[in-house]
Amino acid sequence: MVTLTHYIVLSAVLFGLGAIGFAVRRNAIILFMSIELMLNAVNLSLVAFSRYRAELNGQVMVLFIYAVAAAEVAVGLAILISLFRHVREVDVTRFNILKW
Repeated sequence: MVTLTHYIVLSAVLFGLGAIGFAVRRNAIILFMSIELMLNAVNLSLVAFSRYRAELNGQVMVLFIYAVAAAEVAVGLAILISLFRHVREVDVTRFNILKW
């Protein structure tokens, strides 16, 4: 039987992997994927707590997080495509075009 602890441990592992990916990698696409992994880890814990407490508040929050994540991906990928057309790479350490 899968308990709440299993979900929380899985959520912590996913969040940790996302945090490590965000801290270590410099590729912008992988940074976006790491952010999505961390958001999904939070979603998993919210749904697990919501189901454990038999309330719908956590699941409603997950819908809001998905909406914010979709907007983040749309704006972020648009910026990345624009930068890629100018610089021809996705390494975030070389993006100094946004600095004044």
